[in-house]
Amino acid sequence: MPDRARMRQVLSHLETYLNDSLLPFWIERSPDPGYGGFLTYFDRHGRPTGETTKTFLMQIRMLYTMSSTHRYGYGSGRCGELARIGAEFIMEHYWDAEHDGWFWIADRTGTPTVRAKIGYGQCFAMYAFSEYYMATGDERGRAAAERTYAAVCQHMADTRHGGYYEIMQPDWQPERPGRFGGDRKSMDVHMHMMEALTNMVEMTGHPSHRRRLLETIDLLIHRMLRPENGTGYIQFALDFTPLPAILFDVEWGRDKPPEDGQARPLEYTSYGHNVEFAWLLLHAADILGRPRSDYAPVVRPIFDHCVAYGLDHEYGGVFVEGPYNAPPTLTEKQFWQQAEVMIGFLDAYALFGDETYWRAFENVYRFVFDRFVVMEAGGEWYERVDRFGNPVDDALGHAWKISYHTVRCIVQCIRRLRRLVGEG
Repeated sequence: MPDRARMRQVLSHLETYLNDSLLPFWIERSPDPGYGGFLTYFDRHGRPTGETTKTFLMQIRMLYTMSSTHRYGYGSGRCGELARIGAEFIMEHYWDAEHDGWFWIADRTGTPTVRAKIGYGQCFAMYAFSEYYMATGDERGRAAAERTYAAVCQHMADTRHGGYYEIMQPDWQPERPGRFGGDRKSMDVHMHMMEALTNMVEMTGHPSHRRRLLETIDLLIHRMLRPENGTGYIQFALDFTPLPAILFDVEWGRDKPPEDGQARPLEYTSYGHNVEFAWLLLHAADILGRPRSDYAPVVRPIFDHCVAYGLDHEYGGVFVEGPYNAPPTLTEKQFWQQAEVMIGFLDAYALFGDETYWRAFENVYRFVFDRFVVMEAGGEWYERVDRFGNPVDDALGHAWKISYHTVRCIVQCIRRLRRLVGEG
């Protein structure tokens, strides 16, 4: 088995890095003293770029980060205070009092500029506000999470096919089909719905939240994963027929466009996304009070597939995506996949005791700190590098790249390493 001293060494390094570099990067740079909320646009040197658009996702993910770090005892109270400031900005500016739900994009002052109802954002509202309540006890957080859950059940739920609609107009009517996305579902949004409902169950223990969580888990496992190897499809028709993934017209993120400009082939899968699903499923089992071993047959093929196809055994790190049954053709590496597989491989090692997963964790851990983390600029990670670790997109923060993946990764890895060395 891995040397216990090595585990302690990695643990000590991550604790120092989180407390002295990564968390201070966001505490010091992201608050907007002029208007409230957060600004998250930073160049490769950690300097503000001057961009001031405030997407809902950047605000809600910053709320999650500040809440969760405060909940786990980091930040000496400062994270809790920033969580409160962020929650107040979001509640004041993004809630649609006429139709319910949260607007998608606002300007710096909080005036909405894109009023669409995006399911991805509604999931994160439940996730972040429930975390905020559990971290601070502020009843406004619980109320916001419950209000979001009610809107999701009333407006997003697909009562014909199951699951949830994802891209909707301001009044919750599904968007037009095709590139507008109104006739599509994704594993991504349903995975984050599972994540959000897990937090709702932890916050309330309510039977309806538990039932919704179990329904969503069942849907993900039985309709969204390939039965032969457990990898996830990316997009679906409303009846969950798998489809080649398209780019949506709504402003979403900063991922590299597919090579044909329109679609990822049907056989493509995301290694990091699959492993993120796996560890979130194991966490959901914990909150539901179920043994993790119940889901071992679901998650083990996912971990093994990532080791076999997603892990770069020569240069380190995890590739962005590729065919589920062949090596990837795109060999770039993006920050968030590295973050998610670090957590996932620690869970895999703890659950199965197979050294393969510890070696996989070490592979990605070393690549991240050798090639992604920019210590001279405060300790955040590049957005994207090539196979060898040279920056392709050197932004440290933007409208979609927030503290969420990187800070959560380090916090969750610390928690797992403490358990592995017998300290938690």
